[in-house]
Amino acid sequence: MNNSYTEKDLDFLLSPVAIRQSAEKILELTQKGETHFNYHPEKLTPVVDYVVEVIRENYPTLNIPFHSRWGHFRVGGVDRVQALEAKMSGMDAMEKARTKLDLVITSVLLDAGAGNVWSYKEKSTGKSFGRSEGLGVASFYLFMEGALSDDNAHPLRATAKGLQNLTAEKLSSAFQVTAENPLIGVEGRLSLLRNLGKTIEAKKDIFPGGRPGSIIDYLQKRHGKKLTGPQVLRAVLDGLGEIWPGRVRVAGVNLGDIWNYSKVPGGLAAFHKLSQWMTYSLMEPIAEAGFEIADVEKLTGLAEYRNGGLLLDRGLITLRDPGMAALSHRPDSELIIEWRGLTISLLDRIGAEVQKKLGKSASEFPLAKVLEGGTWWAGRKAAKALRADSSPPLKIDSDGTVF
Repeated sequence: MNNSYTEKDLDFLLSPVAIRQSAEKILELTQKGETHFNYHPEKLTPVVDYVVEVIRENYPTLNIPFHSRWGHFRVGGVDRVQALEAKMSGMDAMEKARTKLDLVITSVLLDAGAGNVWSYKEKSTGKSFGRSEGLGVASFYLFMEGALSDDNAHPLRATAKGLQNLTAEKLSSAFQVTAENPLIGVEGRLSLLRNLGKTIEAKKDIFPGGRPGSIIDYLQKRHGKKLTGPQVLRAVLDGLGEIWPGRVRVAGVNLGDIWNYSKVPGGLAAFHKLSQWMTYSLMEPIAEAGFEIADVEKLTGLAEYRNGGLLLDRGLITLRDPGMAALSHRPDSELIIEWRGLTISLLDRIGAEVQKKLGKSASEFPLAKVLEGGTWWAGRKAAKALRADSSPPLKIDSDGTVF
């Protein structure tokens, strides 16, 4: 990359506007036959109907939380967050928020795809959970056991030193990893947490308390108690950008989930998947601390394999060469970048139609609710109907830091 990029370019690339721009271009290219996919607009209405059916099954009253990590802490009908609440009873509202943010930021960073084999058996219930739910439950107990804090007086924290001191052995043990129970990308996950520890030490302006949860203090100092979704996303991107391995840099800044793709304006396709998943997950604790968050609908859907899988498994898009489904693809491959771009642009269209069918406005029913209701669960349901192991329709060569 050259260094002729300005601060304005950086502001653009670190915004939801950039995500939508490259995604729309990828859809346009697909309609012209210039990507690895075909788009079948006649399938949009059946896909929307399928998503609405899933929404009404999951949330008959339409009282839907944002799509976030918090749902995974409550999987299996157990509200594990109550155990955390009980231990926080003496804290003020801001300290409770910092603690919850310490938990959820580290949990999201451990949330890239687990693979088809791994599961976590919860001791207290005897239940086993795989994939995102299993990762959520495992990361919850990792935090509750004080494994991320180096401060014995305050075990319910993630601290810079505690994160940097984490070992592969400790993480593998906490996640019950064995030869028979393999987890994809243990080293990738570990490096994200260690890099988070280093970043917290280096970026004292964004993490003034030496822990990830103190990002709430930065947000309050910078914006007061009235925030917008894009402001929270930008804080996440500014705060966490340096933790991502080997990505595109502009003006010395690591852009995170942005990839070289020559067919879109500027040659860069933006997704910010984990960062937006993080942003959606920060909103609940921030709101509980008395903040208002507007413009959540300006954030985008998430370019990951459940939402993207829905499009392929229900025929809204198809591979031009079906043989590509048998191959494994890297996240920086054109095919995966195009799949993710189509996921963003078509989630916008699905979301708009879902809102119409439910009689809701975009601000009342933002994509964060469409996903949770919604497309993520519909993607999983569609996968299970076609493949016994619920695996995604495309094989992704993941390092534990993207999907």
